[in-house]
Amino acid sequence: MRLYLSSERLGERAGALLAILSGKRVAVIANGYDHRDAMAREIYRAEIYDPMAEFRALGLEPRELDLRAYFGDPQSLKARLRTFDLVWVMGGNSFILRRAMRASGFDRVIRELLEADAVAYGGYAAGAVVAGPTLRGLELMDDPFDCPDGYDESLVWTGLGLTPFTIVPHYRSLHPEAAAAERVVSYMAARKARYRALSDGEVIVRVGTLERLAS
Repeated sequence: MRLYLSSERLGERAGALLAILSGKRVAVIANGYDHRDAMAREIYRAEIYDPMAEFRALGLEPRELDLRAYFGDPQSLKARLRTFDLVWVMGGNSFILRRAMRASGFDRVIRELLEADAVAYGGYAAGAVVAGPTLRGLELMDDPFDCPDGYDESLVWTGLGLTPFTIVPHYRSLHPEAAAAERVVSYMAARKARYRALSDGEVIVRVGTLERLAS
């Protein structure tokens, strides 16, 4: 299993990401932002952060993949994901993202592909959070009841289970959610939950059973 989990965007170890890839094709999933309208998303991409441009600058070939197009059709999603070398999951609201993963069957499909070493999984912020075993505590950072049109309102508290710990992003960083990250860490520590707090720039890289923190 190949994982690259970052607190913010690509982090400061993009070379480590390139090193675990078998090709250049990247599926970019941005469903964590589905609570924003199309115009707001375009403004964000134009003025704040464009992941497609960042990947192209690394020599990769990104394509956006909208999980809403696969709600209720996991087999088509699996076939589509097989055409990529990296599945990159952006930030946003962790609970919205997790709902999209359940509705499309992504949560089952991605594990099958990772265990077969057919793709690598990468993500930042919410995309890293959902890789863990649970979203409990993340309600202190993201609104669990924010539900876009076309989504099942039922909450999903389980993560993908790709890591045995929950990642808490933006910890002690110059980020608007840094204070919320402190509250999540306090929640986790009080309950003796397994977690890793990442500052912006830090990443966790896993290849097989070998895992390391890069900062």
